[in-house]
Amino acid sequence: MIESHRNSDGRVCHRTLLNVGFLENVFIDQLNKIQSHLNARYKKQEVIFEETDAVVKSMTAELWHRLVSEKRIDINWVDKAERQVDVDTLKHTNVREVGTEWMCYNTWNQLQLSEFLAAQGWNETQIKLAATQVISRAAYPASELKTSSWIKENSAVCELTGYNMEQLTKDKLYQSALHLYGVKTPLEKHLSNRTNTLFDLQDKIILYDLTNTYFEGRKEASKMAKRGRSKEKRSDAKLVVLAMVVNIEGFIKYTAIHEGNIADCQTLSSMIDKLALQTNHHKPVIVLDAGIATQENLALIQAKGYSYVCVSRSRLKDYEMVSNRLSVILETKSKNEILIKAVQTDVNTDYYLEITSPTKALKEEGMKNLFETRYEEALENIRSSIHKKSGVKKVGKVNERIGRAKQKYPSIHQYYNISITADEANEQVTNITWEKDQMLHQKKTDGLGVYFLRTNLPIKDEVIIWNIYNTIREIESTFRTLKTDLDLRPIYHKNDESTMAHLHLGILAYWLVNTIRHQLKAHNIKSNWQEIVRIGNTQKMITTSGQNTFDKIISIRKCSEPNQGLKQLFDALNAKHKPFRKIKSVVHKPPA
Repeated sequence: MIESHRNSDGRVCHRTLLNVGFLENVFIDQLNKIQSHLNARYKKQEVIFEETDAVVKSMTAELWHRLVSEKRIDINWVDKAERQVDVDTLKHTNVREVGTEWMCYNTWNQLQLSEFLAAQGWNETQIKLAATQVISRAAYPASELKTSSWIKENSAVCELTGYNMEQLTKDKLYQSALHLYGVKTPLEKHLSNRTNTLFDLQDKIILYDLTNTYFEGRKEASKMAKRGRSKEKRSDAKLVVLAMVVNIEGFIKYTAIHEGNIADCQTLSSMIDKLALQTNHHKPVIVLDAGIATQENLALIQAKGYSYVCVSRSRLKDYEMVSNRLSVILETKSKNEILIKAVQTDVNTDYYLEITSPTKALKEEGMKNLFETRYEEALENIRSSIHKKSGVKKVGKVNERIGRAKQKYPSIHQYYNISITADEANEQVTNITWEKDQMLHQKKTDGLGVYFLRTNLPIKDEVIIWNIYNTIREIESTFRTLKTDLDLRPIYHKNDESTMAHLHLGILAYWLVNTIRHQLKAHNIKSNWQEIVRIGNTQKMITTSGQNTFDKIISIRKCSEPNQGLKQLFDALNAKHKPFRKIKSVVHKPPA
């Protein structure tokens, strides 16, 4: 075996690589094939057709081994030469975000969602699509159409989940969301049990509250969309109500979707029945907001064997301090001081705490002053109209305008005494005057910043009761994350089934978000979800290609190095810094 090469003088010379000797029972065409295979190995060329001749295969392997073992050829220089890429030919393509998706994908596996869906009879493709959709909802909350474009153009999520991106359409995302909503009840139970196991949670305290979100469009055929009191002040839009039970770590225990005009206090009974199925081994303390804490609901909770802590719906009138208890001054998490007094009343046997908050008093005073100013401006407009030539003067019409002003400011008008002077002959108002009832007004001012906590717990400790109630901020945080970070509002879907699937998909994305944030908080990382996504999006998947000295196109797909902030997140989540190993491909240079 001879190698041809050109020496330093430019002359072509020959060098013996291997003395093979005489080969018995090997024909000339087999020798040619052996030579061809050895050259291909040396040049690292792909062999299109697999060799079927056993003699050729055996002799090729034996001779190649002798060449390498006797160091007749230097195979290392070929690898090095292939890596020598012309920098002018370098191109960076197919750049995709991967950091946030990688955190969410790890959490999907941590929650064992693929195993759960497989147990429900889902096939592999359906599971991969569901994972792709829920992760996308957490990383980029948008409509199915925008999500489809984002997955195809911006994200590496399909490279993580293994779903064929070319088969993705908005209609498949619609169907996947409906399919996920079809397993809502067992899925919620699985996630509740899984997070309790992962983080050793006991669910001794659970929080119950409602929120609503609004629709864009008239929603004439909807049974769910109703007019109601919008918490976003969207009185022009129809609403749907989302009821939710969460534990003090922010993990969801149960959700329900109701018509938009349902009252807060009407949803509790079904919630307790559902809760009993998930917490049959113990009875957690239920923390309620004032809107749900009617006397009937509290009696229902107690009859079911549960304890409660809530804000009293009505302000106590006849009460006195408990004689053997001292007032407690407590600093809240926001560094504000509150005064807590244990009080008692003859109305019932519940334990009450009077909470006085100077910060709340300042806020309420500002609102009271604003409403008083606006109410007086409304009365002034009515009076001005009386003295105008074409103004409203009829007694009935003036009373209607006063009534509308009172309806607009129900917390203010009761402190004003209004006097009307009228010409009875013409039935026209000649003047209108008003003045504040100073006694009632002062009583209102003295009560600013004061509210009452109520509980049937046997614990008679002011600080413990306050801390139990204060956990309700967690459900407020949950609603804020759902509405703001996960874009649960507004709703554009036309039919009720799609609406419920849309809300459920946002809730599933929240499971990923809260699982991630819970682990980060344990490492004192308290960033909101939008900030976590921003940091995650700094890591990209990139394909880099260039031409080497053998006129081959070398393509390498690699993940960028995470910055320090993202490394900190990955370490806290016990995740690898890079989701992929290097993927290398070599192709011949296409003809010009």
